[in-house]
Amino acid sequence: MTTHRIGMIVPSSNTTMETEIPAMLRARERTHPERFTFHSARMRMQNVTPAELVAMDEQSVRCAEELADARVDVLAYACLVAIMARGAGYHRTSTERLSAAAVVPDGPTAPVLTSAGALVDALHHLGARRVSVIAPYEKPLTATVCGYIGGEGIEVHDSLSLEVADNLEVGRLDPANLQRLAKEVDTSGVDALVLSACVQMPSLAAIQPVQDALGIPVVSSAVATVWQILRALALDPVVPDAGALLAPG
Repeated sequence: MTTHRIGMIVPSSNTTMETEIPAMLRARERTHPERFTFHSARMRMQNVTPAELVAMDEQSVRCAEELADARVDVLAYACLVAIMARGAGYHRTSTERLSAAAVVPDGPTAPVLTSAGALVDALHHLGARRVSVIAPYEKPLTATVCGYIGGEGIEVHDSLSLEVADNLEVGRLDPANLQRLAKEVDTSGVDALVLSACVQMPSLAAIQPVQDALGIPVVSSAVATVWQILRALALDPVVPDAGALLAPG
């Protein structure tokens, strides 16, 4: 039985990625032979503001170096908005920077991915040309995220901002409310709903129920990150009850 070490670069105030990513991969372990361990490095950030996001992102290289010391098998930068706030296409730049930092002298460099790039790639994989988005951010940051997604060739039809700036409070949002919020955002004519465009806003418990209710693919930043992690490890990207992206082929 193979054990895979999952490295995560997370904001210091993030409490969700180290909950939802393990939950999905533990669910997978019940039907697949792999096992996973989880290892994090943290970047200081308390409030989701442009200034704090930029300052936080500058710490990501240090985190990649630290995780490389643990010889992780894949490295995920788990903060979507920090990447998208840096400008169009920045997930590619970030991936290059972190890959260079994660080089080890006596072995292969772990593949590096970002939640921002994972979400964009996941939407393309689903064939989603038009989506709606729910995000916890204040409206200007939600607009930045929607503009970034649009710049990757995916039209954002509608978005809903919860306007929570305190990152700890974002992590305390009740995912049960997403079933109601999914009815408030306009999903008419869209190909998919991004139920949580933030890795800190809990959503896993709502992904499958909302998808069942709407009849369209429903994804989140965390689900997309797990999908990309499994692909980077050359594993079948399947997790039960986590929406269309992680459903069996």
